[in-house]
Amino acid sequence: MIIKRATEAGEFFQIHQLNYKTFVEEIPQHQQNTEKILVDKFHNKNQYIVAKRNDKLIGMVCYNLQRPFSLDEKISNLNNYLPEFTNLAEIRLLSVIPEERNTKVVYRLFKYVATEFDRLKIDTAIISGTTRQLRLYTHLGFKPFGSLVGKPGALYQPMYVTIKKVSYDFKNS
Repeated sequence: MIIKRATEAGEFFQIHQLNYKTFVEEIPQHQQNTEKILVDKFHNKNQYIVAKRNDKLIGMVCYNLQRPFSLDEKISNLNNYLPEFTNLAEIRLLSVIPEERNTKVVYRLFKYVATEFDRLKIDTAIISGTTRQLRLYTHLGFKPFGSLVGKPGALYQPMYVTIKKVSYDFKNS
């Protein structure tokens, strides 16, 4: 397995396919379409980190450094819920194909993101964590805040994490 920043057209096509499988078919957040691809509305601002085996995408996560974030649209006065920060980022679209979910894919993706954030001097990150995986997110150090967002069948818990804590945890594991 390799973890890297997505750079190739084929990787982006697989990202859009995985987004569709996860956020249309598995978590019914978006409408179905005949192409079976889902391009994120923040695609042009996202930095995608992918996990691959050979040429097959097995997992992904992305981050966005430019506001407004998706949570800015869902929670008014978002900053009031967060600890004091200097540089904020939003982590989005965590997805791993079902047959790889019991491996270290998520851990390796987040370790890569934490290293990127350390380099970019990001000190706090927010995420809309699916309520189906709250245990995973809290294990990774995220703290819930505010009310659930989304719709029935696709509910998300707003959460934040301080990157200093995450970087320390990953360096010492």
